[in-house]
Amino acid sequence: MRIDIITVLPELLRSPFEASILKRAIDKGLVSIHMHNLRAFATNSYNQIDDYQFGGGAGMVMMIEPIDKCISKLKSERNYDEVIYMTPDGETLNQGIANQISLKENIIILCGHYKGVDQRVRDHFITREISVGDYVLSGGELAAAIVCDAVIRLIPGVLGNETSALTDSFQDDLLAPPIYTRPSEYKGWKVPDILLSGHTSKIEAWREAEAHKRTEKLRPDLLEE
Repeated sequence: MRIDIITVLPELLRSPFEASILKRAIDKGLVSIHMHNLRAFATNSYNQIDDYQFGGGAGMVMMIEPIDKCISKLKSERNYDEVIYMTPDGETLNQGIANQISLKENIIILCGHYKGVDQRVRDHFITREISVGDYVLSGGELAAAIVCDAVIRLIPGVLGNETSALTDSFQDDLLAPPIYTRPSEYKGWKVPDILLSGHTSKIEAWREAEAHKRTEKLRPDLLEE
């Protein structure tokens, strides 16, 4: 298995793969881990990979272009079974998901940062969104390490006992609405007009409606509570 991790802080990710079971799996050639610093794909001399969000609001948003360039480069070199985005509003990681991913050959994991990524990244590049729980981390690196650990240990030959993995156990209540940043149009993919209107009250109403729709679709249990 090959795992490509797109990150802003590759140094935060190195240590989990330099010890214990994960290192053993790498040394055996059962898995290869490749980290890609997203700033290397920035389009200006400041290595900028984030910008303010359209419509106003606190928090910066990871821009679509550097992410597109990185993912496109990787895809030009090989086929990928999954492009995974680590996000608090993804499906909650469980053993079944880990089992599914362990059967893949090549995967990309995108680590979120700041307020998140431009929604168009999620719409057009991501095949699966995974969360490690209903809480927010400073970035997706630690979450990505959790996914890697849960998945790699399931690969045949990683654990000393081949049957060991088979016996393992298992603020506002709305999800965030879609978010966007510059450019307002990219490859024909446009930011919703309402976010460019400057009408704060209408923007807030749109966001609330979208938050309800997303929560109803992805986490209806939150609405029941």
